[in-house]
Parts: sequence; structure tokens; C-alpha cells
Amino acid sequence: MARVRDLWFSTVENVDGELEKKKTAKHPDNGGSREANRWQGVWIGPDGKEKTATRRVKEEARKYARKMEEDLARGEYIEAAAGKILFGTYGKRWITSRAGIDPSSVIRYESHYRLHIEPKYGKRQVGSIKPSEIQKFLTELSGRFETSTVRGVLLVLQGIFDLALADEKIKKNPAKSEIIKVSKNTEEKIIAWPDDVIWSIIDVHPEHLRAMPVLGAGCGMRSGEWFGLALEDIDFDEQVIHVRRQIKKLGSKFVFALPKNDKERVVPMPEWVSLYLRSHIERYKPRPYTLPWEKLSGKPRTYNVLFRWLTDDLHIRQRNYDETIWKPALVKVGIITELAKDARGRRRYVTTRKQGTHQLRHYYASVTLPAGVGINELAEYLGHSDPAFTLRVYAHMQTTSYERAREAIDKRMSHLRLASGQN
Repeated sequence: MARVRDLWFSTVENVDGELEKKKTAKHPDNGGSREANRWQGVWIGPDGKEKTATRRVKEEARKYARKMEEDLARGEYIEAAAGKILFGTYGKRWITSRAGIDPSSVIRYESHYRLHIEPKYGKRQVGSIKPSEIQKFLTELSGRFETSTVRGVLLVLQGIFDLALADEKIKKNPAKSEIIKVSKNTEEKIIAWPDDVIWSIIDVHPEHLRAMPVLGAGCGMRSGEWFGLALEDIDFDEQVIHVRRQIKKLGSKFVFALPKNDKERVVPMPEWVSLYLRSHIERYKPRPYTLPWEKLSGKPRTYNVLFRWLTDDLHIRQRNYDETIWKPALVKVGIITELAKDARGRRRYVTTRKQGTHQLRHYYASVTLPAGVGINELAEYLGHSDPAFTLRVYAHMQTTSYERAREAIDKRMSHLRLASGQN
């Protein structure tokens, strides 16, 4: 039965054999602090041993002891000290437990934890963190970072708390409370670059790399997929390209890996793209290139990749390509200005996400959708895992139904007028 113990007094038997109260060492008169918790809630734990928790107010100690007994009866009992383990202990444990998944995801999770989560919660007790605190934290992040970053931070928080929950250190996952919301960034409607801009960007590329933006604009392929494209992936007879891999960066090194969403796909190859690829292959004969598969310790795989740097014969790396080829090309066609100082005072090409290589995929969508390619087909060609995402992003590029609706009614009304003899 739950009860309360007064830590300032103890009951002792006097010389006459009678019980009387005596001040303990914790009593203020004996040097104890008046600010210290006086009352101790007492209950019997699942192991049959006495458990305690102290509070400053007697009734609070009583209520806590009763609550622990009720939790024990419901099978929801957690030791009072369990939640005192530092959040950072579980944070590091959760990151380590991710070792079996996609290495690039592990790197991303570790970055979210190290940059955002650990400084905020690492030294807090895991049981002390409330949903309202997490919501405030995420709201503050939303003011400084993209929605994708905030969602990534929330995913890591949920995973860490799930681990503590599984170990019965907390009763509920505060990061999965119904009050937790991630505000969405206002998404502007995508505007595809016009034909002349796309042509100009292709033209200013070095000849040995010119087929890469052609693959983006003509087949909707991602840049990492250009870098990993091999001769054996191109079927000139069937006029298709098998998108089987990308080159992906893991830390400071690189691997061959499945395309995004771990899904191979087949995309139609227009004659325009075919001509560029035939010319490239004839002049820059693809040769075997070897990288580990999926992870740095993965089994090496060798493919006859199409694109390499002429200077060192290595594969194309995204950052080097962006800074030495893509952004200078944008300067030449007037999309961005020359080098400028960034927020840290460094001279850099200053761009936004609207000016990345994804613009070539947007162009592909802007040409194919009005021509009658369906959303499901486009989703497949672009490698999207969900056609609903494709629809949200590109619905405004579909051919308008206004004219078709007008024509349908006019045709029907015209037929009815003729049938009734009206002019």
C-alpha cells in the first residue's frame, strides 16, 4: 500500500518504552536544508522491494506513490530512476544501431544528431523531455532550415525515444505526440527553364561532358545517374536506357549504388539523346571503372562508365562538377552572376535550389506532360516512388482541359441545334 514518510522526523522508542517523534539529520534544526524535499512517497516495486521518491509537498509524494502502484497494476510500471539516463546515451546508441541500413542515410542521421539534436538534448535526462519542448525546438528549426531537414531531425528524435521506450526507460515517445507538427515551407510553383536556356547550357558544357545535361533534359535522369551511366546500360536497338546505378558520396569517398529509392528503371531514349550518346561513345570510348557497391566495405563492381574527368581519369564528382562546370555554365547563359561573397565572406557562385541540375528534370516534365505523357508514366521515368508526389509537383504543367471542355460542349450543342432545325 502506498504511503508517505516524513524525512524530517523519525519515530523512536524513548526510555519509557513510548513512541515519540525525533528530528532527523535532515531537519533544518539539525543542519538540513529547508529547500530540500521533505516527503518521501513509498511503494512496493515489481521485485517486492520498497521503492521511494521524494517531493517537497506531502500530497504530491502520496499521489506519486499511488500512481506508481497503479502503473504496476496496469503493467505500465517503469522504475523512477529509469528516465534519469542521459538522452545522449540513447542518441549515440541509436546512431550505432543504424549501421545495417543505407550508409548515406546513416551519415545524414549522424549529421542531424550532431548538429541539431545533441547540443539541445544530449545532457538532458531522457525522461525529462516533453512534447511541448520538442514542438518549440522544431518550430525554431523551421525558421532556419528547409522542411526536409526538420523532418529528418524529427525522424532521428523519434528513433532515439523509441529505443528508450523499448528499454522501458520512458512510458511514451514524446516525439510522437499528436501535438508534434512540422510546418511546411511554402512551395512555389515550379517554372521550367525555356528551350533556349536549356540549349545554351548544353552548348557551353565541355564536349566530353555535354551528353550529361542532355540526359537530364532528354531522359529526366538525375545527375548522380549520369555519373554512373555505363555503356552496358544503353540499348540503342530498343531505344531505351536502363537506369541501374548512381555514383554516391559516403563521407569523403564514393560508391556505386542503386538509384534513389533503391529502384532501377527503364526510360525511353529519344533520337536526340541517342545521337549525342553515339557521338560521345565514339570519341570518348568508355572503359572499365571500379568502385565498391553500396557501402565502402561493399564488394567492388566494375562498369564501363561513360563520363570521366580528362585531367585525372576519375569519375565525375558532384561538388567538382557543380563548381567547375554547372555554375560557370549558368553564368555564361545569364542565370546567375559572377562569383560573389557568401554569408561567410568567401567568394563563391551563389545559387539556390532553383538553379540546380534538377531544372533539367523539370524541363523534361514540362515537355512530356503537355505532349500526353501521363503522371504515372512520368513518375516511372523520373524514378519517383509515388505518382502522387509527381502530381503535386508537376500538375500545373499538364495540358489544360479548358479547351477540351469547350470543344466537347460546343460539339454536342452544335449537333443538337442541327437535329432540331435551329440555326
